[in-house]
Amino acid sequence: MSTEVFSWWAVLCTVAGLNMAAWLVSASAVARGRARLSADAHAERRLQLLLSAGYVLGCAFRSFVPVYDVPRLCLFDSWLSSVVVGRSVATLAELCFAAQWALLLRRVSLDAGSSIGMVCAWLLVPLIAVAETFSWYAVLTTSNIGHVVEESLWGLCAALFLASLAPLWPRCARPQRRALALWCVAGLAYVGYMFLVDVPMYWSRWLADEAMGRQYMSLAQGFADVSGRWTVSHRWEDWRSEVLWMSLYFSVAVWISLALAHMPGARVPMARMGPAHAAKL
Repeated sequence: MSTEVFSWWAVLCTVAGLNMAAWLVSASAVARGRARLSADAHAERRLQLLLSAGYVLGCAFRSFVPVYDVPRLCLFDSWLSSVVVGRSVATLAELCFAAQWALLLRRVSLDAGSSIGMVCAWLLVPLIAVAETFSWYAVLTTSNIGHVVEESLWGLCAALFLASLAPLWPRCARPQRRALALWCVAGLAYVGYMFLVDVPMYWSRWLADEAMGRQYMSLAQGFADVSGRWTVSHRWEDWRSEVLWMSLYFSVAVWISLALAHMPGARVPMARMGPAHAAKL
């Protein structure tokens, strides 16, 4: 294994170990804070924590056993490195992450009485499920156009989340606006990265494949291929294009997932609510 690849993999493994330890600390904190929350609020935090566990463990597995899906590259000669295993783990983990955001958006929208936010909260997980379907299509057929659609849908979901926060701004007290501002800044950065960096990268790969007249696999051929073929590569040149997004995805995104289990929600002062909505709460 080249020095560069080994160093990168060692960093991924270290971060994954720290992330799992952080989840245990988070679980302990949620348990200790039960007395300060209502039964519903505590149940919601426990659900967030459970969903976070799915994401943390999924990213940890993919950190220990990295796989570059389309060319079927991996670091270790094991069935655990097969694309079908890695992509299955990724699908479950990413649906858990999407559900965390949907749960948070539902809570703040319910507190603020935002029907737009409630609709967007219900749309997030189905849209990500469609994105995962296109991801599988790209992986099985080796056509990067599937990744173009997948990443575009992730960016669209983030944009919908941001659009849902806009109506909440005037309905929230000033202290809660700081949290909304933080979510908006992070969301804008993510949307910018997706549509300015990630989607164009996959689009250029697809155009290059088309220019070379690449022959894509059928879904059946692709499934047989990802189930039984993996190519071990320890060359930095083969992994260089994946290092940035994998490093950020398996670190920063996991930290966000952990933080979502402790988000208080943008509670709206009762005085700013209509009588009917206040009565429901």
